[in-house]
Amino acid sequence: MNRMLRLGWVGVVTFAAAARLAAHDQSGFSASILVDGAPQPEYVARGRIYVEALRGRDFTIRLSNPTAARVAVALSVDGRNVIDAKRTGEHEATKWILAPGQTVDIPGWQVSGETARKFFFTETASSYAKWLGDTSNVGTIEAVFFREKRREPIAALQEQGLPAEAEEKTAPRPAPASPSARSRASAANDADGFAATGIGDRTDFRVTWVAFEEESAPAARVSIRYEFRPELVRLGVLRPKDGLSTREQARGFEREYAPDPDGRR
Repeated sequence: MNRMLRLGWVGVVTFAAAARLAAHDQSGFSASILVDGAPQPEYVARGRIYVEALRGRDFTIRLSNPTAARVAVALSVDGRNVIDAKRTGEHEATKWILAPGQTVDIPGWQVSGETARKFFFTETASSYAKWLGDTSNVGTIEAVFFREKRREPIAALQEQGLPAEAEEKTAPRPAPASPSARSRASAANDADGFAATGIGDRTDFRVTWVAFEEESAPAARVSIRYEFRPELVRLGVLRPKDGLSTREQARGFEREYAPDPDGRR
């Protein structure tokens, strides 16, 4: 069945069966978390991929399509579809459609056909998921990729109009939580201090709706967990930053020469 899906700028690779992959794979398929345009370091531990959440910083999600065909991707942050903020299965989710060979950065929650509100790392107490009333899946980003079904072109599809409700479809817009409200929430529940994603400033990000028929089985999926540094240390993903840990990194030799007081070489 043909469905109207959100056209975005994201990426995927084709596989014979669904596979859980590293965020970066030798095939060229990738999903990355970027801060200030640079990919966050990734740590493989406990059977997962982790990145460090930088409190208060905006981030984007970069996905790439190295293939020569269109693909669709269901993308969720904190268990919510980034297009409509709904909690659905991967098959039912509204998806991004990616052109062949395309790479793009998804900047935030898509609140209209022209505007997104930026992702940023924050505490669960002041997150978008908290405002929506469900924090059971905070700290996770997941992308599930689908190949397009092969079918004969249908000229009539090019003449179909955009459903009226599509342009009006927006995600809820929460009022920012005050510091006092965040403090009360954190005191009531320690988990409210863990990392989650907020809904931030508006940014231009134009999208449209297109027809796409996906295969029934996903081609691949990528899951990324993010936490603040103290939680990554507690989980054993990162080592604590202290003097003793630094000494453990010490080495006896480097490929260098002794410094010359006269500045000669």
